[in-house]
Amino acid sequence: MDNERIRAICMAMPHVAETLNWGHHLVYWVGDRAIGGKMFAMTDLDGSGTGVLNFHCGAERFHELLEREGIRPTPYAAKNFWVTLERWDALRPREMEDELRRAHALIYEKLPARTKAVLAMPEKERAKAIRKRKKLLAARAKTKGG
Repeated sequence: MDNERIRAICMAMPHVAETLNWGHHLVYWVGDRAIGGKMFAMTDLDGSGTGVLNFHCGAERFHELLEREGIRPTPYAAKNFWVTLERWDALRPREMEDELRRAHALIYEKLPARTKAVLAMPEKERAKAIRKRKKLLAARAKTKGG
């Protein structure tokens, strides 16, 4: 498993957006961040972080996953039931894919109704709503900043 395979798995799921955050983390979101989407997984692109993959696993899976060698709580996110894989072989490829799908589903369920409503729109309408929201957020940031 590697970053490219994780990207292929995540981007094949419904309503996934990706961003580059903190300089070297590829972050996967259920729904675009601009409309209230939430992160469900992230990979470390340059190997300078504390692990190769972080993901939300939910309260039921959290302690079970921590019992496995090579998996530990994600710094600053463990209270939200995120785990970090220290190396790619901490889980078998199929297990990793299953965990990512579970993370996506858990986060989708937590999304606000307004965000789910945008995600339920036809693709063109949804893209237009996201563009409009990003434009509004950029205008607000510009007003705050200057």
